[in-house]
Amino acid sequence: MVQLLILCPLIFLAGFIDSIAGGGGLISLNSYQAVGIRDQYALGTNKFSSFIGCTVASINFIRTRNVHVPSLIPAVICALTGSFLGSNVALGLSGDTFNLIMLIATPVVAVLVFLKKDFSQKTEKTRTTASYVVLGALIGLVVGFYDGFYGPGAGMFMQFGFIMVAGLEVKKACGNARIVNWASNLAALVNFLIHGFVAYEVAIVCALFSILGNFIGSHLAIKKDVKIVRPVMLVVTGLLFVKLVLDYAGVTM
Repeated sequence: MVQLLILCPLIFLAGFIDSIAGGGGLISLNSYQAVGIRDQYALGTNKFSSFIGCTVASINFIRTRNVHVPSLIPAVICALTGSFLGSNVALGLSGDTFNLIMLIATPVVAVLVFLKKDFSQKTEKTRTTASYVVLGALIGLVVGFYDGFYGPGAGMFMQFGFIMVAGLEVKKACGNARIVNWASNLAALVNFLIHGFVAYEVAIVCALFSILGNFIGSHLAIKKDVKIVRPVMLVVTGLLFVKLVLDYAGVTM
């Protein structure tokens, strides 16, 4: 009971942040680990609640037509491919090496988000359908690879890619990122379910709070003010950078 009292508000917050800017897993995974759920069970339980919550956010964006189909479909396919490749490469490449790369890349992303004055643009850049297909595939492949290899903040990087690389307006970029992340989560969750690494007595209750957080967050991003996306992405980037520094220093949370 005490475990759930601690977890539920944190999982709600993670779902809220995830639905707006991605990166909620930085909070939720550490929360599961903090209450004593360890290793594969923490990962599996986190994927379960995150996947359920992400489903609600994805439906919200689809229902309100805040998705960009030409870039979305290739991104989903390539994210699954990239995640598979990334998980395989992770077996042979030093985690410290990849962490160091991310330590350099993450502040760059934060600076670009901070400096981009038209981040909350409501119009898309004019591109051909073929260009959107190629760019969507590239975003899915690169971020999917990262998700399979390391993972934290993948949803935020997807959103960043759809806004700054593909040139989508913010709401559609949010919608695309949530759906691509949903597909990536599904692939991972199936694996955890097959191997029995889900603590259902915790995951089911937490999933309800993830649903609530994702519903409110996606509603806010769609209906209220897209300007909220930029500051939330900066917060998530900061959290990711702190986690990377701690991981690189060998500090366990």
